[in-house]
Amino acid sequence: MIRVFSIATFALFLSGCAPGNTDALQQHTADVTAAAKRDAEAITRGVAQGLVRKAPLDINAASDKDLAKLPGVTPEMTTAIIVKRPYATTHDLVRKRVMSTAEFDEIKNLIVVK
Repeated sequence: MIRVFSIATFALFLSGCAPGNTDALQQHTADVTAAAKRDAEAITRGVAQGLVRKAPLDINAASDKDLAKLPGVTPEMTTAIIVKRPYATTHDLVRKRVMSTAEFDEIKNLIVVK
């Protein structure tokens, strides 16, 4: 957030405040503000996820409701995860064709096998 503010301040300094530059300055400031808002919203979502996340989820013991909370995991995947248990490693989700490698990569740091 401080970085974005610093960039905006620097942009103001470089562009000057001459009457001909006010429209460009206004547009640039609006763009930087919109980017800062997006960054702040992403940070807020990340903090919220971090606060509710406890420990990595054991895919051999997790309920369908807990599995459904993982990003990108569909109801069909939760059913498949449960049906195809037990798992020796988390990568078995890909090996047993429960999900693609790309989908696995999104959740691999959030799951464990115990």
